[in-house]
Amino acid sequence: MLFKILICFIAGMGAGLGTGFAGMSAAVVISPMLITFLGVPAYEAIGIALASDVLASAVSAYTYKKNGNLDVKHGSIMMGVVLFFTLIGSLMGKVVADNSNSLMSTISLCSTFLLGMKFIIWPVTTTKEAMNNVSPKKRLIQSILGGIVIGCICGFMGAGGGMMMLLILTIILNYEIKCAVGTSVFIMTFTALTGAVSHFVMNQGIPKEDILPLILCILFTFGWAQVAAVIANKVDGKVLNRITGGILAGLGALMLIMRFAVQGESLF
Repeated sequence: MLFKILICFIAGMGAGLGTGFAGMSAAVVISPMLITFLGVPAYEAIGIALASDVLASAVSAYTYKKNGNLDVKHGSIMMGVVLFFTLIGSLMGKVVADNSNSLMSTISLCSTFLLGMKFIIWPVTTTKEAMNNVSPKKRLIQSILGGIVIGCICGFMGAGGGMMMLLILTIILNYEIKCAVGTSVFIMTFTALTGAVSHFVMNQGIPKEDILPLILCILFTFGWAQVAAVIANKVDGKVLNRITGGILAGLGALMLIMRFAVQGESLF
């Protein structure tokens, strides 16, 4: 029991910090932790991670919105497009052979690490003034195209939602770093809710043995996400770049180590 609580605490802490600071999906941390150390079946672990994402992302989005760091209008447009094309991406993924899943997962984890290094070495320097200078029509088109790319990749690979949103928002849509994270967690609140509900419905409920990990992960992720979001909105943009980069790179490296050293999986 104590070991289970400890694993859920570590998973929730990593997921909460990743969500609040970097707009990262909790599934990147919680799913492999529960699968590796508690033996939770992959489908249930993903459902728990998605459920943990909902409240953590919601409280983070509220904090970013309160500090003026959330683009609700274009975030809502992108969210609708992401949800639709995630379904399309999932259907596309059915044509991929099962033995390629390891490769896609590896690419996702490596991308998390590399994106983290990007924020450390080449931080986002866009200001809110520069971000707001983009014409409404151009921003609308960017939001739709960005949602299509994010949705297809997330549905096809089954992971990377928050990471891909942060990448698209900062590099392609030229968002300021805090507004990018705030908009990312706003979108993830609804995508995670949709995913969690569908997982539990398809699984016909929650197995009794998974109820405690579910409750613990939700609470720990929620708490740490709130702490991270409050700090993120108070620090300077350059500092947030380094914190975001450090968390992404650190968690990406940790998950790769767990995958290959602990689980003993091959690289591809």
